[in-house]
Amino acid sequence: MRGDDRRRGAPTRTRLLALRVLERVQRAGAFADLALNHALGHSGLSAPDRAFATELVYGTLRWRGRIDYLLEQCLDRDLEKLEPLVATALRLGAYQLIFSDGVPPTAAVDESVRCVRAAGVERATGLVNAVLRRLASEHGRIPLPKADGDPVGYLVHALSLPHWIAERWLEIFGPTEAFALARASNDPPPLTVRVNRRRTSVAELLAEVSDRFPDAAPCRLARDGVTLGRRGNPGLDPAFLRGQFTVQDEASQLVVGLLDPAPGERVLDVCAAPGGKATAIAERVGDEGRVLALDRHARRLGLVSRAARRLGLGNIDCAERDATRALGDLGAAPFDRVLVDAPCSGLGTLRRHPDARWRVQAGDPGKLAVIQAALLRNAAEVVKPGGTLVYSTCTVLPEENESIVEAFLESTPNFEQSAASELPLEVRPVVGSDLALRCLPHRHDADGFFATRLERTT
Repeated sequence: MRGDDRRRGAPTRTRLLALRVLERVQRAGAFADLALNHALGHSGLSAPDRAFATELVYGTLRWRGRIDYLLEQCLDRDLEKLEPLVATALRLGAYQLIFSDGVPPTAAVDESVRCVRAAGVERATGLVNAVLRRLASEHGRIPLPKADGDPVGYLVHALSLPHWIAERWLEIFGPTEAFALARASNDPPPLTVRVNRRRTSVAELLAEVSDRFPDAAPCRLARDGVTLGRRGNPGLDPAFLRGQFTVQDEASQLVVGLLDPAPGERVLDVCAAPGGKATAIAERVGDEGRVLALDRHARRLGLVSRAARRLGLGNIDCAERDATRALGDLGAAPFDRVLVDAPCSGLGTLRRHPDARWRVQAGDPGKLAVIQAALLRNAAEVVKPGGTLVYSTCTVLPEENESIVEAFLESTPNFEQSAASELPLEVRPVVGSDLALRCLPHRHDADGFFATRLERTT
Protein backbone atom coordinates (compact mmCIF):
# COMPACT_ATOMS: atom_id res chain seq x y z
CA MET A 1 0.00 0.00 0.00
CA ARG A 2 1.22 3.51 -0.79
CA GLY A 3 2.36 5.67 2.12
CA ASP A 4 -0.16 8.45 1.40
CA ASP A 5 -3.00 5.88 1.52
CA ARG A 6 -1.79 4.65 4.88
CA ARG A 7 -1.56 8.19 6.27
CA ARG A 8 -5.20 8.80 5.29
CA GLY A 9 -6.14 5.69 7.28
CA ALA A 10 -7.45 3.69 4.29
CA PRO A 11 -7.36 -0.10 4.67
CA THR A 12 -5.34 -2.11 2.24
CA ARG A 13 -7.32 -2.94 -0.85
CA THR A 14 -6.37 -6.57 -0.44
CA ARG A 15 -7.92 -6.97 2.99
CA LEU A 16 -11.00 -4.98 2.07
CA LEU A 17 -11.52 -7.16 -0.99
CA ALA A 18 -11.22 -10.27 1.20
CA LEU A 19 -13.74 -8.85 3.67
CA ARG A 20 -16.27 -8.13 0.94
CA VAL A 21 -15.89 -11.60 -0.57
CA LEU A 22 -16.29 -13.26 2.83
CA GLU A 23 -19.35 -11.12 3.51
CA ARG A 24 -20.94 -12.29 0.24
CA VAL A 25 -20.24 -15.89 1.14
CA GLN A 26 -21.70 -15.47 4.61
CA ARG A 27 -24.64 -13.20 3.81
CA ALA A 28 -25.73 -14.34 0.35
CA GLY A 29 -24.44 -17.91 0.24
CA ALA A 30 -22.13 -17.10 -2.66
CA PHE A 31 -19.60 -19.71 -3.70
CA ALA A 32 -16.22 -18.54 -2.46
CA ASP A 33 -14.25 -19.46 -5.58
CA LEU A 34 -16.67 -17.67 -7.92
CA ALA A 35 -17.00 -14.59 -5.70
CA LEU A 36 -13.24 -14.36 -5.22
CA ASN A 37 -12.40 -14.83 -8.90
CA HIS A 38 -14.92 -12.15 -9.85
CA ALA A 39 -13.55 -9.71 -7.29
CA LEU A 40 -9.93 -10.36 -8.24
CA GLY A 41 -10.73 -10.00 -11.92
CA HIS A 42 -11.88 -6.43 -11.34
CA SER A 43 -9.34 -5.49 -8.67
CA GLY A 44 -6.18 -4.56 -10.52
CA LEU A 45 -4.17 -6.09 -7.67
CA SER A 46 -0.63 -7.33 -8.20
CA ALA A 47 0.07 -11.07 -8.25
CA PRO A 48 1.38 -11.10 -4.63
CA ASP A 49 -1.68 -9.17 -3.43
CA ARG A 50 -3.99 -11.52 -5.31
CA ALA A 51 -2.28 -14.46 -3.65
CA PHE A 52 -2.63 -12.81 -0.22
CA ALA A 53 -6.32 -12.09 -0.80
CA THR A 54 -6.85 -15.74 -1.78
CA GLU A 55 -5.08 -16.91 1.37
CA LEU A 56 -7.18 -14.59 3.54
CA VAL A 57 -10.49 -15.76 2.06
CA TYR A 58 -9.78 -19.48 1.98
CA GLY A 59 -7.87 -19.48 5.26
CA THR A 60 -10.63 -17.66 7.13
CA LEU A 61 -13.26 -20.06 5.77
CA ARG A 62 -11.09 -23.11 6.39
CA TRP A 63 -10.42 -22.27 10.03
CA ARG A 64 -13.69 -20.56 10.93
CA GLY A 65 -14.56 -23.22 13.51
CA ARG A 66 -11.40 -22.66 15.54
CA ILE A 67 -11.50 -18.91 14.96
CA ASP A 68 -15.06 -18.70 16.28
CA TYR A 69 -14.17 -20.74 19.34
CA LEU A 70 -11.26 -18.46 20.20
CA LEU A 71 -13.20 -15.27 19.48
CA GLU A 72 -16.00 -16.42 21.78
CA GLN A 73 -13.48 -16.49 24.64
CA CYS A 74 -12.69 -12.82 24.00
CA LEU A 75 -16.24 -11.54 23.51
CA ASP A 76 -18.86 -10.58 26.09
CA ARG A 77 -21.68 -11.56 23.70
CA ASP A 78 -22.56 -14.27 21.18
CA LEU A 79 -20.51 -13.91 18.00
CA GLU A 80 -23.51 -14.92 15.88
CA LYS A 81 -25.54 -12.01 17.31
CA LEU A 82 -23.12 -9.40 16.00
CA GLU A 83 -23.78 -7.62 12.72
CA PRO A 84 -22.69 -10.08 10.01
CA LEU A 85 -20.07 -7.73 8.58
CA VAL A 86 -18.59 -7.12 12.01
CA ALA A 87 -18.42 -10.83 12.75
CA THR A 88 -16.75 -11.40 9.38
CA ALA A 89 -14.20 -8.64 10.05
CA LEU A 90 -13.37 -10.23 13.40
CA ARG A 91 -12.88 -13.61 11.75
CA LEU A 92 -10.67 -12.12 9.06
CA GLY A 93 -8.55 -10.29 11.64
CA ALA A 94 -8.40 -13.38 13.84
CA TYR A 95 -7.16 -15.50 10.95
CA GLN A 96 -4.24 -13.14 10.46
CA LEU A 97 -3.44 -13.12 14.18
CA ILE A 98 -3.54 -16.90 14.59
CA PHE A 99 -2.40 -18.32 11.26
CA SER A 100 -0.53 -15.64 9.25
CA ASP A 101 3.05 -15.64 10.50
CA GLY A 102 4.01 -12.88 8.09
CA VAL A 103 1.44 -10.40 9.42
CA PRO A 104 2.45 -8.47 12.58
CA PRO A 105 -0.30 -8.50 15.21
CA THR A 106 -0.48 -4.72 15.24
CA ALA A 107 -1.07 -4.68 11.48
CA ALA A 108 -3.76 -7.36 11.71
CA VAL A 109 -5.64 -5.37 14.35
CA ASP A 110 -5.13 -1.94 12.79
CA GLU A 111 -6.13 -3.02 9.28
CA SER A 112 -9.23 -4.81 10.59
CA VAL A 113 -10.37 -1.61 12.25
CA ARG A 114 -9.76 0.34 9.05
CA CYS A 115 -11.68 -2.22 6.99
CA VAL A 116 -14.70 -1.94 9.29
CA ARG A 117 -14.57 1.83 9.07
CA ALA A 118 -14.26 1.75 5.27
CA ALA A 119 -17.19 -0.67 5.09
CA GLY A 120 -19.38 1.92 6.81
CA VAL A 121 -19.59 0.44 10.30
CA GLU A 122 -17.70 3.11 12.24
CA ARG A 123 -19.66 2.30 15.39
CA ALA A 124 -18.04 -1.15 15.57
CA THR A 125 -14.42 -0.01 15.36
CA GLY A 126 -13.99 0.08 19.13
CA LEU A 127 -15.35 -3.44 19.53
CA VAL A 128 -13.17 -4.84 16.74
CA ASN A 129 -10.09 -3.13 18.15
CA ALA A 130 -10.68 -4.36 21.71
CA VAL A 131 -11.56 -7.95 20.81
CA LEU A 132 -8.67 -8.46 18.39
CA ARG A 133 -6.17 -6.89 20.78
CA ARG A 134 -7.32 -9.25 23.51
CA LEU A 135 -7.17 -12.19 21.11
CA ALA A 136 -3.64 -11.22 20.05
CA SER A 137 -2.42 -11.37 23.63
CA GLU A 138 -4.42 -14.37 24.86
CA HIS A 139 -5.10 -16.86 22.03
CA GLY A 140 -1.96 -18.87 22.70
CA ARG A 141 -3.16 -19.56 26.25
CA ILE A 142 -6.75 -20.55 25.41
CA PRO A 143 -7.00 -24.36 25.60
CA LEU A 144 -8.64 -26.24 22.74
CA PRO A 145 -10.64 -29.45 23.26
CA LYS A 146 -8.47 -32.57 23.30
CA ALA A 147 -8.84 -35.41 20.82
CA ASP A 148 -8.80 -38.16 23.44
CA GLY A 149 -11.24 -36.58 25.90
CA ASP A 150 -13.66 -34.80 23.56
CA PRO A 151 -13.39 -36.09 19.98
CA VAL A 152 -16.43 -34.16 18.70
CA GLY A 153 -15.26 -30.94 20.34
CA TYR A 154 -11.78 -31.50 18.95
CA LEU A 155 -13.13 -31.86 15.40
CA VAL A 156 -15.46 -28.87 15.78
CA HIS A 157 -13.32 -26.36 17.68
CA ALA A 158 -9.73 -27.41 16.93
CA LEU A 159 -10.11 -28.78 13.38
CA SER A 160 -12.97 -26.53 12.27
CA LEU A 161 -15.79 -28.86 11.25
CA PRO A 162 -19.51 -28.23 11.71
CA HIS A 163 -20.94 -30.38 14.50
CA TRP A 164 -22.97 -32.65 12.21
CA ILE A 165 -20.01 -33.42 9.94
CA ALA A 166 -17.83 -34.16 12.95
CA GLU A 167 -20.35 -36.68 14.25
CA ARG A 168 -20.81 -38.36 10.86
CA TRP A 169 -17.09 -38.69 10.22
CA LEU A 170 -16.55 -40.23 13.64
CA GLU A 171 -19.36 -42.67 12.88
CA ILE A 172 -18.01 -43.58 9.43
CA PHE A 173 -14.25 -43.54 9.97
CA GLY A 174 -13.62 -43.80 13.70
CA PRO A 175 -11.59 -41.22 15.65
CA THR A 176 -8.09 -41.76 14.24
CA GLU A 177 -9.07 -41.57 10.59
CA ALA A 178 -11.66 -38.85 11.14
CA PHE A 179 -8.96 -36.68 12.74
CA ALA A 180 -6.58 -37.37 9.84
CA LEU A 181 -9.25 -36.56 7.25
CA ALA A 182 -10.17 -33.33 9.04
CA ARG A 183 -6.52 -32.25 9.27
CA ALA A 184 -5.97 -32.97 5.57
CA SER A 185 -9.16 -31.08 4.71
CA ASN A 186 -7.55 -27.96 6.21
CA ASP A 187 -4.41 -28.19 4.08
CA PRO A 188 -4.10 -26.31 0.78
CA PRO A 189 -4.59 -28.81 -2.07
CA PRO A 190 -1.96 -29.55 -4.68
CA LEU A 191 -2.18 -27.88 -8.08
CA THR A 192 -2.91 -30.87 -10.29
CA VAL A 193 -3.40 -30.82 -14.05
CA ARG A 194 -4.23 -33.29 -16.80
CA VAL A 195 -2.02 -33.29 -19.88
CA ASN A 196 -3.79 -32.98 -23.24
CA ARG A 197 -2.00 -35.76 -25.11
CA ARG A 198 -3.24 -34.34 -28.40
CA ARG A 199 -0.89 -31.40 -27.93
CA THR A 200 1.91 -32.55 -25.63
CA SER A 201 3.08 -35.31 -23.31
CA VAL A 202 3.71 -35.56 -19.58
CA ALA A 203 7.47 -35.37 -20.12
CA GLU A 204 7.22 -32.42 -22.50
CA LEU A 205 4.92 -30.48 -20.20
CA LEU A 206 7.19 -31.09 -17.21
CA ALA A 207 10.13 -29.75 -19.16
CA GLU A 208 8.17 -26.67 -20.24
CA VAL A 209 6.77 -25.64 -16.85
CA SER A 210 9.72 -26.58 -14.62
CA ASP A 211 10.93 -22.98 -14.39
CA ARG A 212 7.47 -21.66 -13.46
CA PHE A 213 6.55 -24.62 -11.23
CA PRO A 214 9.83 -26.05 -9.88
CA ASP A 215 7.99 -28.69 -7.81
CA ALA A 216 6.21 -30.17 -10.84
CA ALA A 217 6.17 -33.99 -10.99
CA PRO A 218 4.07 -36.77 -12.53
CA CYS A 219 1.05 -37.90 -10.53
CA ARG A 220 1.45 -41.16 -8.67
CA LEU A 221 -1.49 -42.90 -10.36
CA ALA A 222 -3.29 -40.83 -13.03
CA ARG A 223 -1.57 -41.59 -16.31
CA ASP A 224 -1.94 -38.06 -17.71
CA GLY A 225 -1.63 -36.21 -14.40
CA VAL A 226 1.00 -33.73 -13.26
CA THR A 227 1.22 -32.00 -9.89
CA LEU A 228 2.64 -28.48 -10.07
CA GLY A 229 3.22 -27.96 -6.36
CA ARG A 230 0.96 -25.83 -4.16
CA ARG A 231 1.68 -22.29 -5.29
CA GLY A 232 0.78 -20.42 -8.43
CA ASN A 233 -2.16 -20.10 -10.79
CA PRO A 234 -2.13 -22.75 -13.54
CA GLY A 235 -5.16 -21.16 -15.17
CA LEU A 236 -3.01 -18.18 -16.21
CA ASP A 237 -0.06 -20.26 -17.43
CA PRO A 238 0.85 -20.00 -21.14
CA ALA A 239 0.65 -23.79 -21.52
CA PHE A 240 -2.93 -23.75 -20.18
CA LEU A 241 -3.90 -20.97 -22.57
CA ARG A 242 -2.46 -23.02 -25.45
CA GLY A 243 -4.66 -25.96 -24.47
CA GLN A 244 -1.82 -28.21 -23.33
CA PHE A 245 -3.43 -29.09 -20.01
CA THR A 246 -6.59 -28.89 -17.93
CA VAL A 247 -6.68 -28.15 -14.20
CA GLN A 248 -8.13 -31.34 -12.68
CA ASP A 249 -7.53 -33.15 -9.40
CA GLU A 250 -5.93 -36.59 -9.61
CA ALA A 251 -8.96 -38.34 -8.09
CA SER A 252 -11.21 -36.76 -10.71
CA GLN A 253 -8.84 -37.98 -13.42
CA LEU A 254 -9.00 -41.50 -11.98
CA VAL A 255 -12.78 -41.54 -12.37
CA VAL A 256 -12.27 -41.22 -16.13
CA GLY A 257 -9.57 -43.87 -15.85
CA LEU A 258 -12.16 -46.18 -14.27
CA LEU A 259 -14.60 -45.44 -17.11
CA ASP A 260 -11.74 -46.28 -19.51
CA PRO A 261 -13.18 -44.87 -22.75
CA ALA A 262 -11.53 -46.28 -25.86
CA PRO A 263 -10.84 -44.64 -29.24
CA GLY A 264 -13.89 -44.50 -31.46
CA GLU A 265 -16.46 -45.03 -28.70
CA ARG A 266 -19.66 -43.08 -28.13
CA VAL A 267 -19.84 -41.81 -24.54
CA LEU A 268 -22.45 -39.93 -22.52
CA ASP A 269 -21.62 -37.65 -19.58
CA VAL A 270 -24.95 -36.87 -17.93
CA CYS A 271 -23.73 -34.14 -15.51
CA ALA A 272 -20.91 -32.68 -17.55
CA ALA A 273 -20.35 -29.08 -16.43
CA PRO A 274 -17.86 -27.56 -16.01
CA GLY A 275 -16.26 -30.12 -18.33
CA GLY A 276 -13.18 -31.63 -16.69
CA LYS A 277 -14.29 -35.22 -17.14
CA ALA A 278 -16.11 -34.64 -20.45
CA THR A 279 -12.99 -33.20 -22.07
CA ALA A 280 -10.85 -36.00 -20.59
CA ILE A 281 -13.21 -38.53 -22.18
CA ALA A 282 -13.07 -36.67 -25.50
CA GLU A 283 -9.27 -36.73 -25.47
CA ARG A 284 -9.36 -40.51 -24.99
CA VAL A 285 -11.99 -41.42 -27.61
CA GLY A 286 -10.25 -39.35 -30.29
CA ASP A 287 -11.66 -37.91 -33.49
CA GLU A 288 -13.37 -41.19 -34.36
CA GLY A 289 -15.30 -41.12 -31.09
CA ARG A 290 -18.03 -38.84 -29.80
CA VAL A 291 -19.00 -37.40 -26.42
CA LEU A 292 -22.46 -36.10 -25.56
CA ALA A 293 -22.24 -33.72 -22.60
CA LEU A 294 -25.48 -32.99 -20.74
CA ASP A 295 -26.22 -30.47 -18.02
CA ARG A 296 -29.42 -28.90 -16.77
CA HIS A 297 -27.92 -25.39 -16.69
CA ALA A 298 -27.22 -23.81 -20.07
CA ARG A 299 -24.82 -21.27 -18.62
CA ARG A 300 -22.67 -23.95 -17.00
CA LEU A 301 -22.85 -26.03 -20.16
CA GLY A 302 -21.13 -23.13 -21.90
CA LEU A 303 -18.06 -23.86 -19.76
CA VAL A 304 -17.85 -27.29 -21.40
CA SER A 305 -17.91 -25.77 -24.88
CA ARG A 306 -15.31 -23.19 -23.93
CA ALA A 307 -12.99 -25.85 -22.50
CA ALA A 308 -13.42 -27.97 -25.62
CA ARG A 309 -12.42 -25.05 -27.86
CA ARG A 310 -9.33 -24.28 -25.78
CA LEU A 311 -8.24 -27.92 -25.95
CA GLY A 312 -8.94 -28.25 -29.67
CA LEU A 313 -11.63 -30.88 -29.20
CA GLY A 314 -14.26 -31.05 -31.93
CA ASN A 315 -15.84 -34.30 -30.79
CA ILE A 316 -18.06 -33.01 -27.95
CA ASP A 317 -21.73 -32.21 -28.42
CA CYS A 318 -23.50 -30.30 -25.64
CA ALA A 319 -27.19 -30.45 -24.79
CA GLU A 320 -29.17 -28.75 -22.04
CA ARG A 321 -30.98 -31.57 -20.30
CA ASP A 322 -32.22 -32.60 -16.86
CA ALA A 323 -31.01 -36.18 -16.55
CA THR A 324 -33.34 -36.89 -13.63
CA ARG A 325 -35.90 -37.31 -16.43
CA ALA A 326 -35.90 -40.18 -18.95
CA LEU A 327 -33.11 -40.08 -21.55
CA GLY A 328 -34.47 -42.60 -24.04
CA ASP A 329 -34.86 -40.01 -26.80
CA LEU A 330 -31.16 -39.13 -26.99
CA GLY A 331 -30.64 -41.21 -30.12
CA ALA A 332 -31.38 -44.49 -31.80
CA ALA A 333 -28.17 -46.19 -30.64
CA PRO A 334 -27.30 -46.69 -26.97
CA PHE A 335 -23.94 -45.53 -25.63
CA ASP A 336 -20.78 -47.60 -25.23
CA ARG A 337 -20.04 -45.91 -21.90
CA VAL A 338 -21.96 -43.56 -19.62
CA LEU A 339 -20.64 -41.46 -16.75
CA VAL A 340 -22.85 -40.28 -13.90
CA ASP A 341 -20.70 -37.86 -11.93
CA ALA A 342 -23.59 -36.96 -9.67
CA PRO A 343 -24.19 -33.67 -7.84
CA CYS A 344 -23.36 -34.32 -4.21
CA SER A 345 -22.54 -32.73 -0.86
CA GLY A 346 -18.91 -32.28 -1.95
CA LEU A 347 -17.49 -33.20 1.45
CA GLY A 348 -14.45 -34.78 -0.19
CA THR A 349 -13.34 -31.39 -1.53
CA LEU A 350 -13.33 -29.27 1.63
CA ARG A 351 -9.69 -28.27 1.28
CA ARG A 352 -10.44 -27.00 -2.23
CA HIS A 353 -13.86 -25.53 -1.35
CA PRO A 354 -13.64 -24.62 2.35
CA ASP A 355 -16.95 -22.74 2.28
CA ALA A 356 -18.81 -25.99 1.50
CA ARG A 357 -18.50 -27.18 5.09
CA TRP A 358 -20.55 -24.20 6.26
CA ARG A 359 -23.04 -24.29 3.36
CA VAL A 360 -24.02 -27.97 3.35
CA GLN A 361 -26.60 -28.85 5.99
CA ALA A 362 -27.26 -32.17 7.71
CA GLY A 363 -30.41 -32.85 5.68
CA ASP A 364 -28.84 -32.13 2.29
CA PRO A 365 -27.26 -35.57 1.61
CA GLY A 366 -30.64 -37.26 1.96
CA LYS A 367 -32.20 -34.85 -0.51
CA LEU A 368 -29.30 -35.31 -2.93
CA ALA A 369 -29.63 -39.09 -2.71
CA VAL A 370 -33.05 -38.89 -4.38
CA ILE A 371 -31.51 -36.99 -7.32
CA GLN A 372 -28.51 -39.32 -7.48
CA ALA A 373 -30.69 -42.42 -7.64
CA ALA A 374 -32.78 -40.92 -10.46
CA LEU A 375 -29.68 -39.99 -12.45
CA LEU A 376 -28.22 -43.48 -12.17
CA ARG A 377 -31.51 -45.14 -13.04
CA ASN A 378 -32.06 -43.02 -16.17
CA ALA A 379 -28.45 -43.29 -17.31
CA ALA A 380 -28.64 -47.08 -17.14
CA GLU A 381 -31.41 -47.07 -19.74
CA VAL A 382 -29.11 -45.75 -22.47
CA VAL A 383 -26.12 -48.09 -21.90
CA LYS A 384 -25.77 -50.71 -24.61
CA PRO A 385 -25.63 -54.43 -23.67
CA GLY A 386 -22.04 -55.12 -22.68
CA GLY A 387 -21.51 -51.41 -22.11
CA THR A 388 -20.08 -49.63 -19.07
CA LEU A 389 -21.71 -47.31 -16.53
CA VAL A 390 -19.67 -45.43 -13.90
CA TYR A 391 -21.24 -43.71 -10.90
CA SER A 392 -19.08 -41.22 -9.02
CA THR A 393 -19.25 -38.46 -6.42
CA CYS A 394 -16.80 -36.19 -4.62
CA THR A 395 -18.19 -36.94 -1.18
CA VAL A 396 -17.39 -39.47 1.56
CA LEU A 397 -20.91 -40.16 2.87
CA PRO A 398 -22.28 -43.69 2.32
CA GLU A 399 -25.85 -42.49 1.75
CA GLU A 400 -24.61 -40.76 -1.41
CA ASN A 401 -22.23 -43.54 -2.43
CA GLU A 402 -22.52 -47.19 -1.43
CA SER A 403 -26.22 -46.97 -0.58
CA ILE A 404 -27.07 -45.55 -4.01
CA VAL A 405 -25.18 -48.30 -5.83
CA GLU A 406 -26.53 -51.09 -3.63
CA ALA A 407 -30.12 -49.99 -4.16
CA PHE A 408 -29.54 -49.68 -7.92
CA LEU A 409 -28.10 -53.19 -8.22
CA GLU A 410 -30.96 -54.66 -6.20
CA SER A 411 -33.53 -53.10 -8.52
CA THR A 412 -31.66 -53.50 -11.82
CA PRO A 413 -30.73 -57.15 -12.38
CA ASN A 414 -29.15 -56.59 -15.80
CA PHE A 415 -26.23 -54.67 -14.26
CA GLU A 416 -23.36 -55.94 -12.13
CA GLN A 417 -20.12 -54.52 -10.80
CA SER A 418 -17.05 -55.02 -12.95
CA ALA A 419 -14.68 -57.72 -11.71
CA ALA A 420 -11.37 -56.52 -10.29
CA SER A 421 -9.51 -58.20 -13.16
CA GLU A 422 -11.44 -56.06 -15.66
CA LEU A 423 -10.51 -52.75 -14.09
CA PRO A 424 -7.71 -50.63 -15.62
CA LEU A 425 -4.31 -50.94 -13.95
CA GLU A 426 -4.31 -47.17 -13.46
CA VAL A 427 -7.03 -47.32 -10.80
CA ARG A 428 -6.48 -50.65 -9.07
CA PRO A 429 -4.37 -49.23 -6.19
CA VAL A 430 -7.40 -47.20 -4.98
CA VAL A 431 -10.08 -49.86 -5.54
CA GLY A 432 -11.15 -51.80 -2.45
CA SER A 433 -12.43 -55.32 -1.91
CA ASP A 434 -15.97 -54.07 -2.63
CA LEU A 435 -14.78 -53.03 -6.11
CA ALA A 436 -15.30 -49.32 -5.40
CA LEU A 437 -12.71 -46.62 -6.07
CA ARG A 438 -12.05 -44.43 -3.05
CA CYS A 439 -9.62 -41.55 -2.79
CA LEU A 440 -9.18 -39.54 0.40
CA PRO A 441 -7.07 -36.41 1.02
CA HIS A 442 -5.15 -37.87 3.97
CA ARG A 443 -4.35 -41.10 2.15
CA HIS A 444 -3.73 -40.01 -1.43
CA ASP A 445 -3.26 -36.20 -1.34
CA ALA A 446 -6.23 -36.03 -3.71
CA ASP A 447 -9.83 -34.98 -3.36
CA GLY A 448 -12.21 -37.37 -1.64
CA PHE A 449 -13.93 -39.37 -4.40
CA PHE A 450 -16.07 -42.47 -4.65
CA ALA A 451 -16.72 -44.33 -7.90
CA THR A 452 -17.79 -47.75 -9.03
CA ARG A 453 -17.98 -49.35 -12.46
CA LEU A 454 -21.02 -51.31 -13.58
CA GLU A 455 -21.49 -53.48 -16.66
CA ARG A 456 -24.75 -54.09 -18.50
CA THR A 457 -25.12 -57.82 -18.99
CA THR A 458 -28.21 -57.89 -21.24
